[in-house]
Order: sequence, then C-alpha cells, then structure tokens
Amino acid sequence: MRVTEALKQPETHPEPLASQKSVGNVNLANLLTLARILLIPVFVVLFSSPTPMRSLIAALVFIVAAVTDLLDGYVARRRGQITKLGKLLDPIADKLLVLSGLILLVQFDRVVALVAILIIAREVAVTGIRAIAASEGIVLSAETIGKWKMTAQVIAIVLLILESSLTSMAHPLHLLGTGLLYVALVLALVSGGQYLVDFWRKVATKRL
Repeated sequence: MRVTEALKQPETHPEPLASQKSVGNVNLANLLTLARILLIPVFVVLFSSPTPMRSLIAALVFIVAAVTDLLDGYVARRRGQITKLGKLLDPIADKLLVLSGLILLVQFDRVVALVAILIIAREVAVTGIRAIAASEGIVLSAETIGKWKMTAQVIAIVLLILESSLTSMAHPLHLLGTGLLYVALVLALVSGGQYLVDFWRKVATKRL
C-alpha cells in the first residue's frame, strides 16, 4: 500500500542552484543599484548639450541617481538583502556616475583636467586593491572619509552642472563647486592611502 501511494505522489525536482541565486539577486536593493546605472546614460545625453533647461534636468537626474546610492545600502542592510551581485554593482555604479560627470565637466572647461585625472586614478587604484584583497579572502570595508569624499563629489558636480541653468549665480556656483571638488580630491587621496595601509596590514597579519 505504501509503495502504491509513493508511486502516486508527484515527483518533485529541486530548483537549480543557478535559478536560486538569480532569484536571490532580484531584490529592491539591487534594483535601486540597477536604476542608478540606467540613469547614467540619461544624465550623459542630457548634459552632453548643456542648455539651461537640459542642465537643470541633468542635475536632477544626477541627484536622483546619487540618492539611490544611499537608499540601496540602507535597504540592503535593513532587509538583509546584501548579495555578491550588489557588492559588485554598487561601487561600479558609484564610480560610473561620478566619473561621467567629471569627464563632461572637463569637456566644458568647468573642471581642471588634472583634478579629474587624479580622482579617476584614485578610483582605479582602490578598485584594483579591493579586487586583489578579495582574491586573497580579505575584506576591505568602506572608510568614513571615503563616504565624505563621495558626498563632496556629488555636491560639487551638481553645483558645477547648474552653472548653465542659474546664469546669474554662475560665478559663485563655480567657485563653491570647484572648492568642494578640491576638498573631495584631498579626501579621495587620504581614503585611498587608508585602503592601501589597511590592505598591507591585513596581508601581513594573514601571512603570520
């Protein structure tokens, strides 16, 4: 009787591991990160021809994209939605957003090329250090100074974008935005140094 009942039960197949992982990665935190990435080309298209109206809209798009950076981290921690995909996409989205803004501002002579190059070089270097650390099983947590750097960069870029829209305040906006960008550059170099020191300390500790 038991054999008959067993034969009548529908056969169940475990869900493939790849499918389980893909479902786990589809969450609100990762969708917010993806939205930030998708907003970047919108921002670039708008600001590539900076009329007053297009610049204003570009600044709003940039602000919305930057706010998603705060939201996705909060949501991921609050809902326990921290995934490997999110850890990969989040810093990439941040860098693409800021670097696209800097490159366009250099094109329109609102940012000195050397400043943009140093910030870009820092981002590439830190990305490389974190990749090497991850391959060694070492986790480098985000520094507080790095978060201040990101905030200063976003505010500076928004102010410099708005030069095209608020023409009566173009000069003060340029001075304030440029000043904040230099502050961001200093913070970027300091936090980059912290990442490097933290990496070497953890590598040395691991080898002992």
